[in-house]
Amino acid sequence: MPGHDGKTISFRLPEATPSRLDKALAENAPEGLGLSRTRIGKLIREGAVRRGRSEVVTDPAARCAPGEEWFMEYSEPPAPNAEAQDIPINVVYEDADVLVVDKPAGMAVHPAPGSMDGTLLNAVLHRCGGNALHDTGDQLRPGVVHRIDKNTTGLLVMAKSCAAHHGLAEQFARHSVERTYVAFCHGAPDRGDPRLRGVRGVEMEDDGVVRIDTGIARHRTDRKRMAAVVSGGRRAVTRFRVDRSFLMGGRTVAARVVCWLETGRTHQIRVHLCHVGHAIIGDMVYGGGRRLPVAGAGQRQAASFVSGFPRQALHAATLGFVHPRNGSTLRFESELPGDLLRLQESLDAL
Repeated sequence: MPGHDGKTISFRLPEATPSRLDKALAENAPEGLGLSRTRIGKLIREGAVRRGRSEVVTDPAARCAPGEEWFMEYSEPPAPNAEAQDIPINVVYEDADVLVVDKPAGMAVHPAPGSMDGTLLNAVLHRCGGNALHDTGDQLRPGVVHRIDKNTTGLLVMAKSCAAHHGLAEQFARHSVERTYVAFCHGAPDRGDPRLRGVRGVEMEDDGVVRIDTGIARHRTDRKRMAAVVSGGRRAVTRFRVDRSFLMGGRTVAARVVCWLETGRTHQIRVHLCHVGHAIIGDMVYGGGRRLPVAGAGQRQAASFVSGFPRQALHAATLGFVHPRNGSTLRFESELPGDLLRLQESLDAL
């Protein structure tokens, strides 16, 4: 496992490691340091990487092997910007304690490598007057109680007071927060399909609900991905039901599914739908660029739009929780955004 000491990072390459140096170091770099394969390749060419203590290697394509120790000189990237920025956002509800926002696609929740500013947090800080959000102890994430992916749309709550943060965090920890998502996936999960019933971690419940209960852990070879695992990882439970199926030439090619989260792990719905063989449309990380079958002349425009959909078709549609100060029940719903409405219309047109 890699470690870092000051501005030098050491790597002891594991057994399952690529033989190309830049790829091997990128897959085993510590998280949160912004060390992409491109950046590591630049550091290699600049002479910042050594095999052992003394052999400098300057070719990103150099061969490496499991068990070797590598050292890389590293300068910390600029700190992400957690400052107020005047960015329009859709506020659904606000009082002295909580703020509920309907997040658009393409906006990260808080600053991090790759999204240094222009985030939802930057916008909320501007709206709330800079330091009005509760300090969570992380200067880059004040007020942040939970997150949704950058390219997922929908509802998210932030804490404006200490009482709100602790109260909301406790509800998320108890899994008592109501969270419903709408996703459009490839194919339609069929409860009668022996293949689906044979997937480990899958159970059939009443009212057409499918329950997925697995661990979720970092992918063994691709650190940008998560994976469903039978043992280990953090327990993740997702329930879903097929809301609608879409046909093309008499064949089911896609479905609209409603998902309920019991836990909230990184990429959970995306990982679980991929685990059962029905990756979300537009999800290049877990869907592998999957496309619709060749369409007839009257279907080509709609099929092209679906196959080229530029983000994961996932929307946080419902959010419900108990107000952390006054005990009232709050529940919010968000309609599908325009791009998902067009996606649904294109699927109908098939």
